Amino acid sequence: MISCKTEVTSENEAVNRSGQKKPFDYVNTFIGTAPLTNPDSIGYTPPRDWRVWAGLTFPGSSLPNAMVQLSPITKFGSGAGYEYEDNQIIAFTHTNKGHWNLCNIPVLPVSENATYPFKSSFDHQNESAAPGYYQVKLDDYGINVELTSTLRAGYHKYQFQENAEKQIVFKLGEANNRVNNWNIEQVSENEVSGIQDMGGDKIYFHAILNGPIEELRRVQENEDQKAYALIKLGNSPSEVTMKIGLSFVSAENAKENLTKEIGDKTFDEVREEAQNVWTPILNGIVVDRGTEKQKQLFYSSLYRTFLWPALRSDVNNDFAGPGNQKMNRGHRFYTNPSLWDTYRNKLVMMEIFQPEVTADIIKSLIVRGEEKGFIPTFFHGDHAASFITGSYLRGIKDFDVDKAYEFLLNNAYEEGGTRPHIKEYIEKGYISDADVEKAHTETKSNAGVSKTLEYSYDDYSLAQLAEKMNDQEHYDDLMQRSQNFEYVFDKQTNFMRGRLENGEWITPFDSEYPYYEYMYREANAWQVSFFAPHDMPKLVELYGGNNAFEKKLDSLFTVKWNPQHIARNVSSFIGQYCIGNQPDHEAPFSYYFIDKPGKSQAILDTILNDFYGIGDSGLALPGMDDAGEMSAWYVMTAGGLYSFSATDPEYLVTVPIFDEVTWNLPNGNSLNIKHSEGRNLEKIQLNGKQLDGYFLSHDELENGGTLMLETN
Repeated sequence: MISCKTEVTSENEAVNRSGQKKPFDYVNTFIGTAPLTNPDSIGYTPPRDWRVWAGLTFPGSSLPNAMVQLSPITKFGSGAGYEYEDNQIIAFTHTNKGHWNLCNIPVLPVSENATYPFKSSFDHQNESAAPGYYQVKLDDYGINVELTSTLRAGYHKYQFQENAEKQIVFKLGEANNRVNNWNIEQVSENEVSGIQDMGGDKIYFHAILNGPIEELRRVQENEDQKAYALIKLGNSPSEVTMKIGLSFVSAENAKENLTKEIGDKTFDEVREEAQNVWTPILNGIVVDRGTEKQKQLFYSSLYRTFLWPALRSDVNNDFAGPGNQKMNRGHRFYTNPSLWDTYRNKLVMMEIFQPEVTADIIKSLIVRGEEKGFIPTFFHGDHAASFITGSYLRGIKDFDVDKAYEFLLNNAYEEGGTRPHIKEYIEKGYISDADVEKAHTETKSNAGVSKTLEYSYDDYSLAQLAEKMNDQEHYDDLMQRSQNFEYVFDKQTNFMRGRLENGEWITPFDSEYPYYEYMYREANAWQVSFFAPHDMPKLVELYGGNNAFEKKLDSLFTVKWNPQHIARNVSSFIGQYCIGNQPDHEAPFSYYFIDKPGKSQAILDTILNDFYGIGDSGLALPGMDDAGEMSAWYVMTAGGLYSFSATDPEYLVTVPIFDEVTWNLPNGNSLNIKHSEGRNLEKIQLNGKQLDGYFLSHDELENGGTLMLETN
C-alpha cells in the first residue's frame, strides 16, 4: 500500500515504501494551472492582460466524479479559480470544473489581523498536492491548510500558530457564478448550516468544527459589495478541523452526507480512503519505461480524465431535478457531460473503465429529457447520440434504452429542442449562415458548417442505435442524412465552406481566418475540413482520392498560422492544425485512411512530446482541458488506442510512446500492447494473429491478450 503520507511535488520525487513509484505517485495535479505566455507556443502574441486558455485545471482534492471538488481559489471568474502565476489565495471552494462556473461555498481560515477582503500570500514551495489531497501555508496568517474529501464532503485541517485568534470566513457572497442569495446559521455549539443560492443551483452545506463557536457574524454591505460571514472560534486547539457536507437538495441532506461519509473518521483516514479510491483507477493503464516527464503527463492526464461529470445526488439518492424539484430514482444523479468537448475521447474512457457510472449518467440525461422530451446537449451539436449509442454498443445497457431512443429521435427531427435549425437542416441538408458584410473573429451567426458536419455525425450515431432497435425506416433516413457533410464541401476551394440561405457559398472566403460562431465553431476552414469520422473513405473521395487527400492533409500541417489571427479559444499550432481545441482533434490520424500511419505517428509524437507540460514551469497545456478532454486525448494517443469515431466500438491502433502499455479492464482481463523499434506502424498482431486493418474492436480489447505492433 502506498503511504498516505506521500506528497507529490511539482518535481514528482515521491516514492512509495518499497522505493518504486506507482501510477498514483506520478500524478501532478498542478499540470494545467499555469498560463501559456510564449508566443511561439501560442501561435500569436496575445493582447495585453489576456490569459490564453491553457489548461484551466484545479489542483485541489477530489474523488472521481465527486460532488465535492475542494480547491484553492486565487481569482474568481477565472476558469477553475486557481491560476499558478498568482501569489495570493482568497478562498477554498467546494465545487469546481474548470469552466468559469461553480467554485461554491468559499471558506478561508484567518487570524486576528485579518481584514476584508481576506486573502493571504503563499509560496509554491510551501504547497503540495496529490489525488484527494491539497496543502498550502497561508503566509499572512501563519496557518498551514490541509484539505481532503469524500464524494460529498470536505475535510479541512488548519494548523494555527500558538495563541492565535482562530477565525473562519465564509465568503458566501462570492462564486464563479452570480450569487442570488445566501445564509448561514449556527445550529449547535460547534455546527453551522447554510445555503448559497445561485438562482439555478442551490448549494446547501452543513459543517462541524472541533471546537466551540464563540461568535457568528454576518456582513452584508451592498454599497461595498461585502457579503460574508465570520466565525470566531472560542477555546479550541491550535489544530482546527472542519468537516463540511454538501447537498443540492437540503441542509438536512448535507448533514446526512457528512455523517455517512466522514462521521468520526480522522483526516488521515479520509485522505487514505481517497488514495485507495484513486489507486485502482490510475492502475487501469500501466506503462513501462518512458521518461519521468512522460509518465507524469500520462498519469496526470489519466487523473483529470475522471473528474467530470460530477455527482449531484445524496447518499440517499435524493437530487434536485428540473425546477429544483426534489426527486429520487434510486440511482446516482450526475451533471450533464460536457458533450461537445468530451464525447470524442473522455466519455469513451469512462465507458471503458466506469460502465456503472456511465449508465447512471445516461439515466440522469433521461431524467432531464423527461421534462421537455429532448435529451440535453452541451454547447454545440447533439453528441448525446454518439455518447448513448457508443455506450450501448460497448455493452452498457442498464438504462431505459427505449426512452433514450425516443428522446434522441425527438432531438433529430423536432424543432425547438436540442438541435437548433433542424428544420432547415432536414429540408436542405445543411445549415446556412447570415450574409455578414464584415465578419470578424467574434461574429455570431449559426456556425452552419460546424453544425452541419456535427449533425451528420450525430445522424450516423443515431442510425446505429436505430439498427439495434430494429427501426429500419429511421435507420435508412438517418444514414442518408449522415452524408450531409457533402453539402458544405466546396470542390472549387477544397474546403468545408459556409453557405447562405439561398445556397450560395459565402463570399469573401478566407480559409485561414478563425471564427467563434460564424460558419465555424471556434475554428477556421482548415480545422473542420477533415471531420467525417463516420465515413472517411467518402471524405477522401471528395478531395479527389488518396494522393489529393494526402497533399491537402500535408498542407494542414505545413501552411503557417498567421500570427495576426487571434482567437482566445484557438491556440498552439502545427501549421493550421490547432492542438488547443477540439474541432480538429481527429485530423492527425487521417493519414491512416490512405494507408500511411507513419505520417500520422510523426505528427502525434510531436504533439505528445512538444505541446503538453510546456511553459516556464512545465505545467501548461496547449489549450483548455475542457472537463478532461485534452487529457483523455493524451492518454488514448499515448496509450496506443484512439477512439477515432466515439460511436463505434473500436479503437484506432497507434504506436504508444512507452515500450509497453497494459490496459487493465474492469472485467479482470488485460490487453498488453508491445511494439518493436521504430515509429512507423507496419503490422498488428493480436494474440499471434494478424489484424485486418488498423482497428481493434471493443470486444477484442475486453477479451485481452497481447497486441504486438511491428514497426520500423
